[in-house]
This record gives sequence, C-alpha cells and structure tokens, in this order.
Amino acid sequence: MEPVTLTTARLLLRTVGPQDTEAVHAAAQDPDIQRWTTIPSPYLPEHARSFTQEIVPEGWANGSMLTFGLFLPEGEELVGMLGLTMRSLSTAEIGFWAAKEHRGNGYVTEGTVEVSRWAFTQLSVDRVEWRAEVGNRPSRAVAERAGFVIEGTLRSAIIHGGVRRDAWVGALLPSDLGLPSTAPYLPARVQPE
Repeated sequence: MEPVTLTTARLLLRTVGPQDTEAVHAAAQDPDIQRWTTIPSPYLPEHARSFTQEIVPEGWANGSMLTFGLFLPEGEELVGMLGLTMRSLSTAEIGFWAAKEHRGNGYVTEGTVEVSRWAFTQLSVDRVEWRAEVGNRPSRAVAERAGFVIEGTLRSAIIHGGVRRDAWVGALLPSDLGLPSTAPYLPARVQPE
C-alpha cells in the first residue's frame, strides 16, 4: 500500500521518513513516552533511524502498520505520532503519542478521529481498538474524547519493560462517527436476570 497523506483543520498527517529522524528521536526522549509506550528505552538515534527508514516504510508497503506523523502544516513541526496496526481483515488497533510541548492542544484527538474515519471509509475497517496500560490516563482521555467506548480491562495484555501488565481496552465503530459499517452490527441485548 502506498502511504497516504491526510489533513485536518490544524494538522498534516503523513508518513515519516529520513527527514524526520531527528525530530522523532528528540520527541521520544520524553520519559512519559518511554514510560507508557513500547518504544525502546533508552531511545537511541539508531532506533529513530530504524523507525523512520525501515519500520514505517515496511509497514506501509505490506499494509500491516500504517504510521502517520502529526505535523503542524506550517514548517511541518512534529506534534505527535499515530499508528494503525491491522489485527484482522476488518479490525485495526490504534496507538499514539504526543510530543511533550504540544500536549493539551487536542492534536492527537483530532488525528485519531481523522485516521479512524479514513480507516472506516477507505480500508473497510469496522472496529478500531485502543489499548493502554492501566494508569495511562492521558491516553485514555484522548481515546474518550475521540469517541472510543471503554470496554474494560484485559488482564496481563501488554508486555512493557519485560513485565506483563493489565490494559484498558476501548473501541470506536463506524456508527460512532455516523458512518456505515461494511457488515451489519447486531449489538448484544442484556437479558434481565
């Protein structure tokens, strides 16, 4: 699959490449990004090079992981990173982080809604899942502001720093954004006990 560029009212969402290696490396030095995401820690220049020059292009080429840098259009300053990992034919998992100096502006929420809308309308995805380690309240706040419904806690669902940890899980469906699904959805009806 060829990389796609999307835009919102305030953002340019495009793939990252060699020209973005330094910006990715600098942003990933933030202890919060290293604490809550699965990037290597410490995050070295060679990690950023591998990410921008190998991992991201390969993910787009084989359609397994579609990564977008979130940039301010003027000057293309990196404000965050967002990726969709294809889990099955119609399900993708979204992950994201915001550069420290750009948190609190709603950029990641805006990017999450736009990429999810694109996945629903262009990739025939019917469910975008979000997972975060229990306690990662900023990530949960972004997911909730983007319209994700928090579905619960998965025990021992994430490995971080060699330790299994519990994860919150949520999902966004096309209907949550007023879009049709590729297949009919029949929600469960809870029976009174």
